[in-house]
Amino acid sequence: MRHVLKRSRSIVVFLFLCSVSFAAPVYAQQSSSTNYQVNEVFFGSGGELEACSGGQYCAKQSAGELTVGSTKSTNYKAQAGFNTDRTPWIEVSVQTPSVNMGVLDSSHPNIGTAQFYVKSYLSSGYVVQTVGTPPTYAGHTFTTPNTPATSSPGTEQFGMNLVANTAVTGAVDGTGTSMPNFGTDPVQHTDAGFPSDPFGLGDAYNSGSQVYDTTNQFKYTSGDIIASASSSSGYTYYTISYIFNISPVTPAGTYIMNQSLVATGTF
Repeated sequence: MRHVLKRSRSIVVFLFLCSVSFAAPVYAQQSSSTNYQVNEVFFGSGGELEACSGGQYCAKQSAGELTVGSTKSTNYKAQAGFNTDRTPWIEVSVQTPSVNMGVLDSSHPNIGTAQFYVKSYLSSGYVVQTVGTPPTYAGHTFTTPNTPATSSPGTEQFGMNLVANTAVTGAVDGTGTSMPNFGTDPVQHTDAGFPSDPFGLGDAYNSGSQVYDTTNQFKYTSGDIIASASSSSGYTYYTISYIFNISPVTPAGTYIMNQSLVATGTF
């Protein structure tokens, strides 16, 4: 009589995210000639850019605002309104600092999601890159597809995208709950007064091999651009969708990934 023993295998994955932003130290151009300069051009009934009292308290003062908002042409743009700032900047924030993918099984994919947002001001756009080695344990690093690929249970695979995914067979989240539909497309911020006019202009990236905008297609390469905007943008909220598949010979253990999102503005 022959006895076959099945070894218990537990594969757990944790992902940790952080954000970094870069912006060049530049300023929006002011109107000037050889002899004169107008700092922060003002059209209205009156105002003062820097009203200070005793050097301790300062305020911007204005009266009779005639226009507000942004306008642009092919080569130029302007921001109208009393409280405008001529210093370009970019903001990025990770809303989900860690993701527990749970215990993985070779019969089905495990999924997880994480959120972040980006906003840029007086810029010619931005890019967001992902930086970090794929999940690793005891010298073994998860296999990642170089080109977008569908879920393949039974084959070791780690990838991600930034769009809504639908009907992914067998997908479960970190708690083991069935999640065939997961993730969302990028969501643009809208002002309460102008709900039909979104201020966010960012989107998931698609250029060359850096493709993160295709439903049910996943990839990962450290250094890839995953999101971008081509001009100044209000808040765009992104959801990263992760997918894991393991093979019968993937080493058991607790896998860790430290992922950084690097946002860089163009000014």
